[in-house]
Amino acid sequence: MRVDSLTASRLAVGERARSESLAPPADAEAAGPRTARKSAAPLQRGLKSWEPAFNRRLAAARQALGFLDQLASRLEAVKADLSARLAAQTYAADPKLENQLRELAELWRARRHASGGTVDGQLAYGEPARTRQRFRIRGLDLATLQSGERERLTFSVGTAGQRLLSVLIEPGLSAEAIVQRFNQALAPAGIRVTQDGHAGLMFSVPESIWPDVRDTLAVRGGGQRFPGGQLTRVKLDAEPDALRPDTWQLENVAAMRRVLQEIILALERVKRVREEVVRALAEARAQVERLAAQDERDWASSFVRDFEAMTWQPRFPVFSAIAPALNSISRARVLSLLSLR
Repeated sequence: MRVDSLTASRLAVGERARSESLAPPADAEAAGPRTARKSAAPLQRGLKSWEPAFNRRLAAARQALGFLDQLASRLEAVKADLSARLAAQTYAADPKLENQLRELAELWRARRHASGGTVDGQLAYGEPARTRQRFRIRGLDLATLQSGERERLTFSVGTAGQRLLSVLIEPGLSAEAIVQRFNQALAPAGIRVTQDGHAGLMFSVPESIWPDVRDTLAVRGGGQRFPGGQLTRVKLDAEPDALRPDTWQLENVAAMRRVLQEIILALERVKRVREEVVRALAEARAQVERLAAQDERDWASSFVRDFEAMTWQPRFPVFSAIAPALNSISRARVLSLLSLR
């Protein structure tokens, strides 16, 4: 399930607001300060823990941990069956093992959805919208760009009519200068460029926009490295995933051993990234504890400043985060809180 700002804000305030009924009972004012004080405590804790960016990170880490645990469980099941079959020298088709492989492949295909966009194809953890798909553009490598004459390369990404992005290539440019020019030009399209260590350029985009980039990226040159005139679709080579269960074959002993080795390597990577996620959750818990110990006046002043600054940002994620926090807060409730001493 995709984790967006609305879901994250619910973890912080929205769900708490609904479950604890922020609106007071009809006789709240008549009940006196004692009743008001009891009902005010949950709201105070909810607001104090409310921070959309923090809660998004926390929700993302929890979803990543759930996906990684499920992935490790599937990998361990396949590993156990494969190891037992190899030890017993049993190589005939096994419906149970084939079903386990199929379930593993289905989980991996659903990786971005199941992890909330927090685990990329290389089994690396990142916050939603920060996991990236790496790829190469055929015909664009450092050797080609550093040789030849001056040329302007114009890129188009997305639907027709989108703003064109240009990179000027000149003789004598260093690899660092070429990478810098590409990064400056392609940044508006969400494309980053690095050196891949093999005299090539590695491009990357957020995984969420990869299908659009893959299907629409086009280039126009000046006749040197790319044809002039009309934009021409280019071939993109996506970096292979770290885990490819769809390609695993178990037709003989050698194939089984290869698959077993890939599973062992995958489990090691899952273990490392899981430890990273656990550390992130531990840091989040420490932050919550610091907030709990923070002086109320300092916290309130900081909260008001941050909240006011955020509301001046006219973006939908901002409103989707604020709305649940304010839902069902009545005038009577506010007055009862203000009456506390």
